[in-house]
Amino acid sequence: MLKPALLLAACVLPPFLSAQAPAAPPSIPATVELDAGRVVFRYQDRVVFEGAIVSTGTPPATIRFADSAGGRVTQVVKWTAAGRDRLTLAGVVRGSPEAFAAEAEPREDGLRVVRHAVGPVSNRLNRAVYDRHADWVLSVDVPAAVELVPDDAGANGVAYQLTATGGEISLRFRPRFYQKHRGLAQYRPWEYQPWTRSVAGWTSWYAYFDKVTEQDIRTTAEVLGEVLRPFGYDYLQIDDGYQTLPIGLPSHWLDANEKFPGGLAELRRTISNSGLKPGIWTNVSFADRAAAEAHPKWFVRNDDGTPARGNWVGYVMDGSAAGTMDTLVTPVYRALKAMGWTYFKLDALRHLRYEGYNSYAGYFTARGLDREAVFRDFVGQVRGAIGRDVYLLACWGIRPELIGLVDGMRVGDDGFGYGSFAQYNSFNNVVWRNDPDHIEIHQPDGYKAATLTSLTGSVLMLTDLPEVYRTDRAEAAKRTAPVLFTRPGQVYDVDPSRSSLLAMANTELSGSGPRPFDADQREVVSLYQLDIARPFEQWTVLARTRDDGEAIPLSELGLLPGTDYLAFDFWEKRALGVVRDTLSPGPIDPQFGVQVVCLRQRVDHPQLLATSRHVTCGGPDLRDVSWDGRTLRGTSELVAGDGYELYLHEPDGSRLDGATADEARVVGDQRDGSTRTIRLMSQRGGVVRWEVRYRTGGTE
Repeated sequence: MLKPALLLAACVLPPFLSAQAPAAPPSIPATVELDAGRVVFRYQDRVVFEGAIVSTGTPPATIRFADSAGGRVTQVVKWTAAGRDRLTLAGVVRGSPEAFAAEAEPREDGLRVVRHAVGPVSNRLNRAVYDRHADWVLSVDVPAAVELVPDDAGANGVAYQLTATGGEISLRFRPRFYQKHRGLAQYRPWEYQPWTRSVAGWTSWYAYFDKVTEQDIRTTAEVLGEVLRPFGYDYLQIDDGYQTLPIGLPSHWLDANEKFPGGLAELRRTISNSGLKPGIWTNVSFADRAAAEAHPKWFVRNDDGTPARGNWVGYVMDGSAAGTMDTLVTPVYRALKAMGWTYFKLDALRHLRYEGYNSYAGYFTARGLDREAVFRDFVGQVRGAIGRDVYLLACWGIRPELIGLVDGMRVGDDGFGYGSFAQYNSFNNVVWRNDPDHIEIHQPDGYKAATLTSLTGSVLMLTDLPEVYRTDRAEAAKRTAPVLFTRPGQVYDVDPSRSSLLAMANTELSGSGPRPFDADQREVVSLYQLDIARPFEQWTVLARTRDDGEAIPLSELGLLPGTDYLAFDFWEKRALGVVRDTLSPGPIDPQFGVQVVCLRQRVDHPQLLATSRHVTCGGPDLRDVSWDGRTLRGTSELVAGDGYELYLHEPDGSRLDGATADEARVVGDQRDGSTRTIRLMSQRGGVVRWEVRYRTGGTE
């Protein structure tokens, strides 16, 4: 018979997962076949790499190595050339549809750049393929030179052509990479997928704090629906201030206070009627003394049998006790889900863990229970009550126990934090969606905060008074939503100072302020890169936040050497000219506090530099761009009533013949040097096909 602790752990299966959850990938080395230069790696009965090793001289010496110390499997095959011979390893890496190319280890020198990608990009810094679904990484060790180029693998997976060259080549395979090598015990990606849709909207906290009223929400819903929803702001989340006090019993969550006379169901309808998705804040603390003393068995108890208390969490609800969840917790979430709420912010989780379960560890030990399993099951039952089709944000601070249960994680303290972009960059959209907290675009750093949040694919929630969105500051919001679904360009954290201490969460007793492993609010990295791959083109977006005057080698961004790129400053809307090998971007405009430079490889005909719609220079709006020798054609998604600008580079001698668009009017055409700006306007919005025609050949 299982012991109680093991019994609980065995039964803690998230309610939204089937009892027939996918089998876990084995923590074993791959099967390697080496025969006359042919190289094959098989894992889970699938070929993950197939290729050949070739030498310019005699066959190389080959060493196989496998190690499983600490339960972390590392497997290496190393080829060493004789004398000055050179080796080439060429083949194809194949993974699931969730596989992507990245850097697997930090470089010893060079600039610190936080990298993300949209789509199957080609970047010279990438030395590995990480398959998220099976949690393995296949990489090539330094010093061999590596090139990974996307290949066609069909609808069932992802493939990259791998070419490695050098006097010594080591191919390294690590299964259970995030779970074992990165130490995330609850990471089981074969059982869940991260939230792939944009999460952008507004929350009431810093606008109104707990004084928020029903009328405040009505006013905000009207403004958001009119001004920002067309640009991709979908959510309106009401925060602390609607509930009846003391919080605790389901009725105190579901029956709103006197500031909300219409009740929560009517409030949800108000939000939905504005075209927005309704979000709501709750927390896991319990402050109702009378209820706690009347039902002590629902709570963690002191030695004398009285309900135990902790700072910020109040009376500590015992998720393992019979009746606790069914009486106090899940009825709240089932009712809110039935009302139509689709965004849930679950707060005070750190306090339930630290001041609650960790501080009263002896209570669980005496009952043969694993307190982490009880805590995880608590949130798992909330997840089960609301289902997998709605967004669940955990708040606040890093909660590694909840991996796979929550969609988003508020990774730092109250108030917008820049640290998450570099300290937990490898978690974002792999483990969960990182939330750096709410953005006040009326603040001096509004443009910077919104820009970095968008380019890193994080949670973008605004929190200004609604009248701010009728001012010029709304431009910072309009150009940063929706948020594209990104993958990290590094499967390590650029600043590991916080994530390296994550194990401390198991023994922390106080959540009164940031812990050493919570993301910092300070900005620790000043360069952020997003590579975007579309079927018609790949381009790079670089954000700078430090005005140090230093030139940036394009090799530090993984771009091609000896190649001309066209640079465009998005926020200042000006071309920076042709760039080769080194980018000298100039000073950052203090109006924005951030510079965004788009880099596209130069071609010998008129081409698109950027569009005005989005900070990614076309990420969410460009559907297609092509050139047929005379006409530059494109398909774009426009926002109704929003002027849409095409910024074009025209080589010397280009002769414009005219520009047209269906479903939109051409309302502007201006040339400044080699840059032409064509402005489109659509009153209906939606998909627009445009053409810019040139006289025969495009140039004189």
